[in-house]
Amino acid sequence: MKQDYAHYLSKTAKELQPSGIRKFFDLAASMKDVISLGVGEPDFITPWNIREAAILSLEQGETAYTANPGLLELRQEITNYLGTRFGVEYDPKNQIIVTIGASQAIDLAFRAILNQGDEVLIVEPAFVSYAPLVSIAGGTPVALSTSPENGFKLTPEQLENAITEKTKAILLCFPNNPTGTSLNKEELTEIARIVEKHDLIVVSDEIYAELTYDEVFTSFSALEGMYDRTILINGFSKGFAMTGWRLGLLAAPAPFVEVMLKIFQYTTMCAPTMLQHGAIEALRNSFHDVETMKRSYRRRRNFVVQTLNKIGLDCHIPGGAFYVFPSIKATGLTSEQFAEELLMQERVAVVPGHVFGESGEGYVRCSYATSMAQLQEALKRMQRFLESKGVYGENTVEILK
Repeated sequence: MKQDYAHYLSKTAKELQPSGIRKFFDLAASMKDVISLGVGEPDFITPWNIREAAILSLEQGETAYTANPGLLELRQEITNYLGTRFGVEYDPKNQIIVTIGASQAIDLAFRAILNQGDEVLIVEPAFVSYAPLVSIAGGTPVALSTSPENGFKLTPEQLENAITEKTKAILLCFPNNPTGTSLNKEELTEIARIVEKHDLIVVSDEIYAELTYDEVFTSFSALEGMYDRTILINGFSKGFAMTGWRLGLLAAPAPFVEVMLKIFQYTTMCAPTMLQHGAIEALRNSFHDVETMKRSYRRRRNFVVQTLNKIGLDCHIPGGAFYVFPSIKATGLTSEQFAEELLMQERVAVVPGHVFGESGEGYVRCSYATSMAQLQEALKRMQRFLESKGVYGENTVEILK
């Protein structure tokens, strides 16, 4: 007799939806001649000096557990980094944890602060894991849907109107995944005033901090009055091209870290030792590589945004990350239809916007973290696809020859 497993499984876990991003990655991987604009990771290889440091640590036998929050030497470098780059000072001994990617840091934050039914405001479009992680921790995710009219930016009025007696925290991610939208210091300060007024906790995902192109990045915890109520999330994946290393970090007031560390001790023990040695090298000697990658991304961003607008897809200029979020409403297709038909017809993979929340419908996420040659070919194919749907841009032949 076939076993019925349904009654054994967690109701919360069963109700989670599979990642909409992975669906298109898996489909594209099974096809030939596909250009993927869906992958959310750098196309650069981790700089050699970082890889060499990790290799050397293995050769020297550095294979034991580290302290639960990470090597003190790495935590000191993280402290120096956050202080020098963003003007926020943390104690390496009791305010920093080195995690398995930024995603684990966000998970720890929600598990540490949420009680059953607490509401967490999430600015959408948003990365696909945020709402599920809130639900897993017993909280209730509440979407704050932004619009293209103001560049997908959260407004103070919108935030004020969304807060209820159950609101415990807000998750912010700027530069944003998937829109690339950034908020400047003045805009963040307006948000901070409301956060303080309503005594909210802020989980600030700053993983794209190093990939901010047109303005100086402002860490939320550096704003007046925000240090004591902010859990800062960052990591090495995006800026240092270390996605597969799965190294993140969190920095927060000691009472937050004390509770998160207990969860981390029981679920993880510590981040891999040799990778932590690589991260030390990254923070000491690799910012020239970060700047080189950043300049390349900025050039690609400008090319992709200009070209998308020329071929008939309205696209705002993102302030950071390595994504564009063009509107596909002119085609009359849903975002999922657009992504599926583009993949089948022209072998170009993008991510449908609806997977990032309801306000993402009518858009697709395209990553420009790939070579210019690939981007040019992908845009040629997209142009053909658009014309097959009756969407014609301006001067497209000259641009994409």
